[in-house]
Amino acid sequence: MYHRLIIFFIFAIALLNLGGCSVNPASGMPNLVFMSENKEIELGKELHEKILESTPVYQDEKLQAYVERIGQKLAKNGDRPELEYTFTIIDSPDINAFALPGGYIYVNRGLITYLDSEAQLAAVMAHEIGHVTARHSVKQDTARKSSSVVTVLSVLTTGSTMIGDVTDLWGTAAVMGYGRDMELEADSLGAEYLYNSGYNPNAMIEVIGVLKDQERFARRMARATGQKTATYHGVFATHPRNDERLQEAVGKASEHYKDQSGIDNRAEFREATEGVLYGINYNPKTLKAAQNNTYSHSKLGFSIDFPQGWQPENQRRQILSKAPDGHAQMSIQVDILRTPIAPDVYIREQLKVTALQQSEPFSQFGLIGHTGVVPASSSNPHPSRLAVLYQGRRVYIIKGVVFNDSGAPANEQEKGSPKTDDEKFLASIHSFRPSQTARKVSGKSQKIHYVKANDQTTFKRLAEVVPLGKFAEDQLRLLNGYYPRGEPSPGEWIKIIQ
Repeated sequence: MYHRLIIFFIFAIALLNLGGCSVNPASGMPNLVFMSENKEIELGKELHEKILESTPVYQDEKLQAYVERIGQKLAKNGDRPELEYTFTIIDSPDINAFALPGGYIYVNRGLITYLDSEAQLAAVMAHEIGHVTARHSVKQDTARKSSSVVTVLSVLTTGSTMIGDVTDLWGTAAVMGYGRDMELEADSLGAEYLYNSGYNPNAMIEVIGVLKDQERFARRMARATGQKTATYHGVFATHPRNDERLQEAVGKASEHYKDQSGIDNRAEFREATEGVLYGINYNPKTLKAAQNNTYSHSKLGFSIDFPQGWQPENQRRQILSKAPDGHAQMSIQVDILRTPIAPDVYIREQLKVTALQQSEPFSQFGLIGHTGVVPASSSNPHPSRLAVLYQGRRVYIIKGVVFNDSGAPANEQEKGSPKTDDEKFLASIHSFRPSQTARKVSGKSQKIHYVKANDQTTFKRLAEVVPLGKFAEDQLRLLNGYYPRGEPSPGEWIKIIQ
């Protein structure tokens, strides 16, 4: 026993010398981690710069200032107020928010449109701040030397967990959630920060209810269309108001709140979000064509960013783009979806690919798709990256191939470049988007507007005049917090789309 104690203390001292033991600033408990705070901030800054280079930021000074003001107030009332926090609105219609190490917080424009008050927006950001203060990303082994910045960036901005090494759990966690215990801790901390900032902590439960309604609608859509669903923070099997652990996590701050007059600021939220874009933004300012080597097809109405230096060629049956030295190429072919099947089923049944490796569904810019690696075979001597994307009834088949016998091995890194060929293929695939040219024909971008309901207002009647397609009534209900049933009261402010 004595020798075991000696060994234990020697091991503990060694860990301390490595900087592996620290006190968690949020919980006050010791953490066994292998990343210093300086390294955490450095990694966050590096990733943030990459995101700004490759991801469109929503261009709305009024809304950005509003989000910044709320975020800084929450951060000052958190457990790491000394950090320099940065708050960014991502120009994406997807329902998502995430945090990077060191105080970088991101909220998608799409998520903001489904919220109803400043308190709910504050709850989203407080939750993400909770991930930062509790150092959840560090706990998930972010300091591994094998962690790839490109991999993490791709996972964060696209939601795809099969980019690069699938064992890079940190990037996956930042998008899909850190697991039930850490998500509950972030909710608990976020509720505390809400209370400290004068907001109603129950806004945290309201936001999770909004996300739960989105998940329920996505599952319904999946059953109707054969698609797979992806959820943001989908860690609660029951509705949040019936989840005992969540109620307990938020309850402590909520008890204190009962004696306070909290802030909802619905009027301020309406003013800040009036005119916010809904759905896909086709503003050409977000497309950095020259910098990103963008190819746009005017008739089909899409744009894609090919790797730098690759020259695209519009051939009769495909669009082909080759590396300058010819060692790799990407191709795009187009088909018509005749039967409503999921993209992965299309790959199996129509393309006859039955052995797809790293198989992964994804969604972007309002489109759904599936990607993976087709292994080499006797008929195809080179492995290839394959992706299928749906744009309405059009099917885009994107393939990236590296020719090993051309003198450049597969996944060889070019001099001075951090990306492998497969990472370049994926970056291009995830840049595929509907383009401005096609939108000019079909109309302008849609925006959120607020109106007051009258005694004749129902979501069914509104759905007949708003341009939201087959599921217009459901979308209006989700936007206004009435999914799946209920009607607005006369005089109530509601959102419509124009």
